[in-house]
Amino acid sequence: MVHWRSEIKQMTKGMAFLSPWLIGFTVFMVLPIGLSLYLSFCSYPLLQPPVFVGLHNYRAMWHDSVFWETLRNTGYYALLTLPAGMVIAIGAALLLNSRIRGITIYRAIIFLPSLVPLVASSMVWLWLFNTRLGFINTLLRYLGVVHPPGWLTTTQWAMPALAIMSFWGLGNTIVIYLAGLQNVPAEMYESAEIDGAGLVRQIWHVTLPGISPIIFFNLIMAIIGVVQNFTVPYVMTQGGPDRATYLLTMYLYDNAFSFLHMGYASAMAWVELLIVLFLTAIAFWSSRHWVHYQGK
Repeated sequence: MVHWRSEIKQMTKGMAFLSPWLIGFTVFMVLPIGLSLYLSFCSYPLLQPPVFVGLHNYRAMWHDSVFWETLRNTGYYALLTLPAGMVIAIGAALLLNSRIRGITIYRAIIFLPSLVPLVASSMVWLWLFNTRLGFINTLLRYLGVVHPPGWLTTTQWAMPALAIMSFWGLGNTIVIYLAGLQNVPAEMYESAEIDGAGLVRQIWHVTLPGISPIIFFNLIMAIIGVVQNFTVPYVMTQGGPDRATYLLTMYLYDNAFSFLHMGYASAMAWVELLIVLFLTAIAFWSSRHWVHYQGK
């Protein structure tokens, strides 16, 4: 009995210490999530009380051509950024893992852009991509390109421009890969070299399997980031030209705060969550074929 009371007392103390976090998590996370789920079944113009309409918002979404257009744009952006971003990040990490003089300076240079706020970075890249006066097109003209692309003014080049800009902030990902590379046992490289494996085969058969858990982690984070991308296209293109860069999250934002269709926006948010969960589930399903954990 005394032991039971002591356990209750310890539990009470523990809950008291946890209570600030529990209250904050409930108020700022659980409650908004629950309300958004309820509002997704309501017509809520924000200035009037919500009215329950059942699945109307989801049926309207199914017939909304703009929703499908933003979904296609988001998928196109993902295809441009995910594979290329992973290859660039791994390649940069391999270079930064070399033992050369001043390597710490190079690592700092690669990491610094990820510390710049997204809005500030977007303003810099707006100038770089400027059709007439931007540095990129000026360099292309100097190299002999008579008619350089209208990066942010044409439907053909606007999305690739955003994809190129996204590689600017890969510093965090590169640092994670670099940490993983330094944990690959040196004995594995020595064994591969004894077996006659060259640099490419060592990377393919030793390095990539050795950092595959980190590749998997970064893949999941990249999927979430790509689907939720908002700040950069909102600042640089506002979804233009001709809705060529109008992404799913931007349409969600417009429905919520420009069109005051908060119920419809809540339904879109839950569909976006389902898309992330579906893509994450595919990644987890495929991971058993290519992710290798040490000791297994």
